[in-house]
Amino acid sequence: MGPGLNSRKARGALRSSASISLQMLLVLLATWVTLWLLGKAWPVLWPVVIALLLTTLTWPPVRFLRRHKWPPALAATLVTLLFLVVAIGTLVGIAVPVGAKSGELADQVVAGIAELRDWAAGPPLNISDDQANEYLNTAVDKLQASVGSIATATLNGVGSVFNGLVNTILALFLMFFFLKDGPRFLPWLSRQLPGRLATDVPAVAGRSWDALGSFVRSQALVGMIDAVLIGIGLFVLGVDLWLPLAVLTFVTAFVPIVGALFAGFVAVVITFVTNGGTDALIVLAIIVAVQQLEGNVFQPMVQSRGLGLHAGVVLLAVTLGSSLYGIVGALLAVPVAALLAVLWNYLREQLTDRPVPVPEPRSAESATVD
Repeated sequence: MGPGLNSRKARGALRSSASISLQMLLVLLATWVTLWLLGKAWPVLWPVVIALLLTTLTWPPVRFLRRHKWPPALAATLVTLLFLVVAIGTLVGIAVPVGAKSGELADQVVAGIAELRDWAAGPPLNISDDQANEYLNTAVDKLQASVGSIATATLNGVGSVFNGLVNTILALFLMFFFLKDGPRFLPWLSRQLPGRLATDVPAVAGRSWDALGSFVRSQALVGMIDAVLIGIGLFVLGVDLWLPLAVLTFVTAFVPIVGALFAGFVAVVITFVTNGGTDALIVLAIIVAVQQLEGNVFQPMVQSRGLGLHAGVVLLAVTLGSSLYGIVGALLAVPVAALLAVLWNYLREQLTDRPVPVPEPRSAESATVD
């Protein structure tokens, strides 16, 4: 009996292990297929994601107007036009001051290059004019040898810019329709789904919408903190274009990693050509300090409170997303983590065993009557 029983137990354990392994393989296969389909559909999904993020930013004024008896189409049209005016005005507010000082900046760039060359000629580098010319000729030769690759990269860049413009226009149209018909979407979705899905899917969609709104608001708050701190530093140093640079810092805060690098690079270069190398180094130190505070303190704290995620989870999500999918991964890492948390919390609520009501003890008289 002993060996036979042990043999049956071993076969049962093997069957259970094989069943679990097969289920895990099926889950992994389904995950791979889902990711593959998402990759194929990404050119369509990307404008939808951008439109949803913009809608969470512009929905509060639309909701206010609709509560005051405005027709949905009129409210959505007005807010969409105001959003375009603000976006275009922001770009103009950055470009016009820079364009007005373009001649002065060009002269200061030439002077800055001459100053840099004089500094390089002294200790500790001691680079002579002949050496500088030799380095310049070498750089020109390498540039000429790379004309073909540069042209290809330029064409690819132009194509990317064109695709980005098309996606932006499509996202704006989708934003308008989301603003106009958004409140009718969940009831419509509930009518299309069978059984319990008619309740579960709209509930998860509603919570996901709230999570996206919290993400956009927290990102705007973090961008505002960066813009104020860096703008104060530029103003104290007497940089002429401190206000456009602060606005640029706020706008680029919505593009993680690359946005901060671009805004910081522009601020350092303009400070260098207008105020000199010392102030440029001070601005660089300010930007690095602010970015460190943003990445390690402000962003995790603000987003963790708004999204219900731990600050460490936010930091790890951004790190993982940027390492796997670059800029797009960094941009979508936190909202994707928030949506996964929403889905997990809902499933946990539904799967949690509800306490079974315990019947009250019956009295002796009632037992006798039965």
